Amino acid sequence: MAISGRVPLLLLLGVVAVLLRPGMGTVWLWVLAVGLLVAADVLLAPSPERLSLERPPVPTVRLGEPTETRLVASNGSRRRVRGTLRDAWQPSAGAAGNRHRLALGAADRAVLHTALLPGRRGDLRAVGVTVRLRGPLGLAARQRTRVVGGTVRSLPPFDSRKHLPSRLARLRELDGRAAVRVRGAGTEFDSLREYVRGDDVRSIDWRASARNRTVVVRTWQPERDRRVVLVLDTSRTSAGRVGDVPRLDSAMDAALLLAALAARAGDRVDFVAGDRRVRARLRSAGARDLAARLQDAMADLEPVIAEADWDALAGAVTALGRQRALVVLLTPLEPAAVEEGLLPALPALTKHHRVVLASVRDPALERLAAARGTLDEVYDAAAAEQVLGRRRHTAGLLRTLGVDVIDADAEQLPPALADHYLALKARGLL
Repeated sequence: MAISGRVPLLLLLGVVAVLLRPGMGTVWLWVLAVGLLVAADVLLAPSPERLSLERPPVPTVRLGEPTETRLVASNGSRRRVRGTLRDAWQPSAGAAGNRHRLALGAADRAVLHTALLPGRRGDLRAVGVTVRLRGPLGLAARQRTRVVGGTVRSLPPFDSRKHLPSRLARLRELDGRAAVRVRGAGTEFDSLREYVRGDDVRSIDWRASARNRTVVVRTWQPERDRRVVLVLDTSRTSAGRVGDVPRLDSAMDAALLLAALAARAGDRVDFVAGDRRVRARLRSAGARDLAARLQDAMADLEPVIAEADWDALAGAVTALGRQRALVVLLTPLEPAAVEEGLLPALPALTKHHRVVLASVRDPALERLAAARGTLDEVYDAAAAEQVLGRRRHTAGLLRTLGVDVIDADAEQLPPALADHYLALKARGLL
C-alpha cells in the first residue's frame, strides 16, 4: 500500500475542526475518519495483479551506445486503472525515463519505452517492475513489485573499426587485387622465371630447367590463408586502468581489429581467453561474422584477481591444433608477471608458432619521466625511469626468445598490431 500527498493535506484540514470544537476527541475522530477513507480507497483500488506485463527481447548493443526496452502493459479487468509504473534495471544498465503514468480503460494496452545506456559489458538485467494503482479517491494505492524478465547484452565497443578500411586497402594490395603485386619468402607457388645471380639455388626447378635453354627458378608469394590465434589475458594485470579504460578493454579492441582484418584475408582465427583457467574459447573456421561472434564471446569477460597460468593457456593453444600459426598474446608488459609466469611457457609456443606480444602502454610513465621541474617531480621521474627500464629489459628478453613485442598506447595498439600482421604477411613470415 502507498498513500498520496492528499492524506497529509486532509489531516491538516483537521486543524479547522479542532479550532471549531477543541478537544482530543475531535482530533481522534478526525484521524479515524481519514483512516477509514484511506482504507476504503485501498479496498476500492484495482489490484496490480490484474495488469498483464510482457517484455519483448531487447537487442544487443555496443557499450556506450543507447538502446531501449519496451514493456507492454495490458489491463485485464473491466475497470479503468490509473497509476504509475517503474521499470527498474541494475544501475550499470543506465535506465532513464523509467517512470511511466498509467491510464488504461477496460481491456486497453499500452507500450512503455525505457531508454538504456549500458555502462559496462555483459548481460545487464531488469530488477523488477513496480506497479502502483490508485483508488477512486486518490488517497491511497495498491502497490506490487513483479519480476518481468529482461536482459540487454552489452558488447565491447570496437572503437578501432575506424582503422579497418585503410588496412583492408593494404590487404588488397597484398592479395594482388590492386596494382601492386607483392612477392615474399612464402611457401605458396607463384610463377616461374629465369635464374639471376643472387637467387637461392634451392628455388631452382630442375624439371622446368631441363625443358628450357636457361635455368628456371620458382617464385613464391606470402601465404594468404594461415591461422591466427588470439590469446587474451584476463588475470590481475589486465584490471589496471590506463586513463579511465581497463587494459582488458583496450586489448579487446586490438583483438577485434586484428580478427576482422585476418578474417577478410581468409585466415582462420581462433580465440582463447583466460587467467588461471580458460574463460572463453572460440573457433571461427573462416566465419564472415567473426567480429560479431568475438564480441559476443568477450562480453562477459572480466579481470580476475589472480595470476595467469600461462602453461594452461599455452596448452589451450596447442589443443586448437599444431599447425603453425601467428599466436598473439594480448597481455600487459609487466616485468614481474611476464618473467615469472610467461617466460617459462614461451618455448612451447615459439617452437611451433610465431608469437607476438601486444601490450597497452601507460603514457603517464613517459610524462612522469619527462617532468623534472621540482624536487618531487625529480623523484617521480626517477621512479618512472626505473619502471620503463625494467619494461625495456623484459621486452629485450622476449625478443631474444623470438617474440615480437608491440608496446603502444591504448589508441595506437590496434592499428600497430594490424600493421605488424600485414608486414608479416607481406614478408611471408606467418
